[in-house]
Amino acid sequence: MSISKSDSYAAAGVDVTAGYESVNRIKPLVESTYIPGVMGTLGGFGGLFAPDTAGMEKPVLVSGTDGVGTKLKIAFLMDRHDTVGIDCVAMCVNDIVCSGAKPLFFLDYLAVGKNIPERIEAIVSGVTEGCRQAGCALIGGETAEMPGFYPEDEYDLAGFSVGIADQAGMLDGSAMEEGDLLIGLSSSGVHSNGFSLVRKVLGVDRETLSAHIPELGCTLGEELIKPTRIYVKTVLGLLERGVRIRAVSHITGGGLYENVPRMMKEGLTARIQKGSFPVPPIFDLIAKRGNIPERDMYNTFNMGVGLVIAIPKDQVGEAKDILVAMGERAYVIGSVVKGGDGVELV
Repeated sequence: MSISKSDSYAAAGVDVTAGYESVNRIKPLVESTYIPGVMGTLGGFGGLFAPDTAGMEKPVLVSGTDGVGTKLKIAFLMDRHDTVGIDCVAMCVNDIVCSGAKPLFFLDYLAVGKNIPERIEAIVSGVTEGCRQAGCALIGGETAEMPGFYPEDEYDLAGFSVGIADQAGMLDGSAMEEGDLLIGLSSSGVHSNGFSLVRKVLGVDRETLSAHIPELGCTLGEELIKPTRIYVKTVLGLLERGVRIRAVSHITGGGLYENVPRMMKEGLTARIQKGSFPVPPIFDLIAKRGNIPERDMYNTFNMGVGLVIAIPKDQVGEAKDILVAMGERAYVIGSVVKGGDGVELV
């Protein structure tokens, strides 16, 4: 691309040569995520992937798309850009695995005010780390330099992922029964939702982010920048070991009140015991600083539970043993009962 250069475009604020440097920097990062099925390499007009459908009676593609949201404001203020890519991947692949599907590939879209190759490299390093955690490949993406639209030190990051499952083994809640138990997998904190409220309540700026908060055991910035946990290998591992998962819910924006009903079979309700799992200190801090009612907290944040899994009662012990062996902190947080509105916190 050495012959590609435009002084006129550069004068308008778009440096195509910086774009080429960014591609050179991220290429080895991208290739580190490649898994069987990836075709070609970075630089084509489309990402290519040949899925292995051997043994599947009716393969189904499952897709998900999302962004990082206003959590990016934390990254800007901290000048820390190597973790938000994990958030971006997590928000997509955690949704996909709720269907029992294995994520295959991921594409990202990065819009920047100014193309700074070192920053692009840091952002994409997070994306590739997220892909490795999910076991999927980063096969393409787009970086758009948009001067005058975004400030030079800001950007937006979104992504898109595709997974695959055999229709007969997909998780849709249809097998759910009264008496099934609910296992909650711990979150790493706020994850990537509710940051508009977080920033308003905590008055987030460079000074507050750098302040050490005793109850958190770290600075506020270190707590808030923690990336979203990726649960893909955990859910697939349970399925591979014969655990009969009825349904899965990724706890994102809207908290437990909004997301758990999405996995419930009609006529059944998830009864969740609020004291059955630890609530990370960051949520107590948000509630106290903002004088936020408990109901609103559980309807906005994950409150310490990033994923909820419904399984038969007779497999709970086995499932917990598997989860502990996989490094998860798992709690029996409730059960499935008849009637109700999909979720009940008691």
